[in-house]
Amino acid sequence: MDCIFCKIASGEIKSSFVGENDWFVAFDDINPVAPAHVLVIPRDHVKSLEELTAFDGDVLKSLYDLVDEIVRSKGIKDSGFRLIVNQGSDSGQEVEHLHFHILGGRKLGRLG
Repeated sequence: MDCIFCKIASGEIKSSFVGENDWFVAFDDINPVAPAHVLVIPRDHVKSLEELTAFDGDVLKSLYDLVDEIVRSKGIKDSGFRLIVNQGSDSGQEVEHLHFHILGGRKLGRLG
């Protein structure tokens, strides 16, 4: 498979993880749009949110636990952060591997 996120998750492409667990890895976005901009990706190739629903609740809890760990370490838990997932080409999704953006570190504008 020629998925850049799969290569990052497997270590084929070197990246400094800012957090990880058995199911997900997280790293700073190379094109940040906020002072804190982290991507959280499944270790396995998961293309969409629909595919993620096939996993049990422990996997989803591990995602939320990892997000909490990251926002604490980035110092944005108390000031606020945004957790975004883009789904499909109309949303701006560029890599067809499910990923979550954590944004924070400044006042973020309204969506819409």
